[in-house]
Amino acid sequence: MIGRFRRNESGQYAMMTAILAVPLLGALAFAVDFTEMNRQRQEVLNALDAAGIATARRVITGATDAELVAYANDFFESNLSSVDVSDTTLTVVLPKNNTGGGTLKMSARLNYKPYFFSAFTNLVHKTTGRSTEINFSASTEIRLKNTLEVALVLDNSGSMDYVGTGSGKKRIDLLKDAAKQLVDTISGQAAQMKQVSKPVQFSLVPFAASVNVGASHETSSWMDTTGISPIHHENFDWSTMGAADSNKKVELSGGAYYKRGTGWGTEKDKVVTRFTLYKDMKRLTSVKTGTETYCKEYKWNGTCKTYGTRDVYQVQPVSFASWQGCVEARPYPYNTNDATPAVGTPATLFVPMFAPDETDQTDSSSRPANNNWWKDVTTNSSAAVRQRYMPKYFTAAAEGTAAMGLDEGPNTSCSTTAITPLVDVADATGISTIKTAIDAMTPNGATNVPEGLAWGWRSISGGEPFTEGRADTEKGNDKVVIVLTDGANTYYTPTSVTAQTYSGTYWNYGGNDLAGSKAIYSAFGYLVPYANAYSSGRLFLGTSNSISKTDYSNANYSKAMDEHLAATCTNAKGKNIIIMTVALDLDPTKGTAAEKAATQAQIDGLTNCASFSRFRNEKLFWNTKGGDLAETFKKIADELSNLRIVG
Repeated sequence: MIGRFRRNESGQYAMMTAILAVPLLGALAFAVDFTEMNRQRQEVLNALDAAGIATARRVITGATDAELVAYANDFFESNLSSVDVSDTTLTVVLPKNNTGGGTLKMSARLNYKPYFFSAFTNLVHKTTGRSTEINFSASTEIRLKNTLEVALVLDNSGSMDYVGTGSGKKRIDLLKDAAKQLVDTISGQAAQMKQVSKPVQFSLVPFAASVNVGASHETSSWMDTTGISPIHHENFDWSTMGAADSNKKVELSGGAYYKRGTGWGTEKDKVVTRFTLYKDMKRLTSVKTGTETYCKEYKWNGTCKTYGTRDVYQVQPVSFASWQGCVEARPYPYNTNDATPAVGTPATLFVPMFAPDETDQTDSSSRPANNNWWKDVTTNSSAAVRQRYMPKYFTAAAEGTAAMGLDEGPNTSCSTTAITPLVDVADATGISTIKTAIDAMTPNGATNVPEGLAWGWRSISGGEPFTEGRADTEKGNDKVVIVLTDGANTYYTPTSVTAQTYSGTYWNYGGNDLAGSKAIYSAFGYLVPYANAYSSGRLFLGTSNSISKTDYSNANYSKAMDEHLAATCTNAKGKNIIIMTVALDLDPTKGTAAEKAATQAQIDGLTNCASFSRFRNEKLFWNTKGGDLAETFKKIADELSNLRIVG
């Protein structure tokens, strides 16, 4: 019997079905709930992303924190088409006081309640009330491109005084109007950015033949205050001091020059620099030292009838000139980069400009030297020796000699106002500061775009010489340099320009180059300096073989400057600097063949220098006429505005 029961197979299907029903139903429940859970999960993710982007854009409108949180929740919930809002939670962290440009953080939580899986698990565990909710969390971070640092690098050369094409106004005035309108447009947007500190900052770098960093930086750590740079003592022959007076020598020691000998008095053993040279130069003038009583009218017997008082004057040495703030171009490669100035690398330090006094001698055409502003003192017949003869600077100029300031004497080629460091244009004071500086610009001098660009970059860099900019590595911040010029790069031979008015009787006939320095003194110094540590003048350092090192012509100088511009552009863009370039009234069809070539080279250089737009497939370069400049700056404003939208 037992054997028959064991062999009987009837009813096994039903039994097996009953046994397998539980896992089959569980699998079905799991499949249904898993599919639904994934659908709801994806819906929450989509809603979270949409709310994040929408809220980020809302941030730049100036909404309050409460309004932004409410807006985020409303947007999130409106995108939950089939998910029960009560099953979700949204957390919003606004980018308030975030110095990294602003990061909006949002997170969502979904409490998914299964349809079938809960009943199945209760059946298996034979209990009720067992929690079967499945929790899911997700978060998103949206970096806001709402911090911006902009350097306005604007041409202040003499040609900016010309009337702009298609306009009745001078180029400089057109530029002032357009630049201030740009500041107004962007500052209006910045003022709405309440969640981020200093959302937009502007600096101003006026440039001509050189760049003025501001005389207040005389003692700054990045200036060569001890005279150790390899270019600091170019064109100075300090050995002539001891030759003229053995008790008043200047000697080299440890890379710096010092005053040696009893003839210096209290100045003995102190360092000699261009800064001290400015202070040592004196002129004689009558200085009021007090008052005295005198007789205005006498009696018949010779006694005084009426007394009066009058000022007493005495001839004394007073200051002749002070450093006005312009600096030399650093020797290559440091003129093309933003390398941090360091005493350990003297060539990285910035050297104050000091244009040497040139010879009193005139050439066969009676033309004076371009910059003859001091008596030679020495009787040596060599113009080159007279130019670098140092005792002359320690001999006071004759009574009646006028003081010299910006763009004259030792400050020749220093014609621009000083750099305005980055200021916050979300603040009324900052707006006023930058616009006042724009209004103060005056056109005068040559055109040195590479030096202007380099200083524009340095003005927004995170390190010295100017430290107002955010760290170069900081996310959510864009650094932009806008360069505008109305001409080719220029560096002039002495005979190609008119001499300074004080240089000699026939200054208006041009200048001579009897000393053989081959160039007007400017940011790159002379093309043939008296003494330096390099194989050639600084303008030729780092240039290609296509630039002749013995071609001392304006055209060759322009080509060399073009290469420095290209190198600076490449280096700046390599550090993620966005460069926008504007050519104002540059027409390559006008002028001599050489002028046409130089103009076209500048247009090509500015085009290559410009960055590509992130929002349109073209270079950020504009070749515009004077009458169209305002419209061009509106396009620049649009580009800057786009940079501040969510990234």
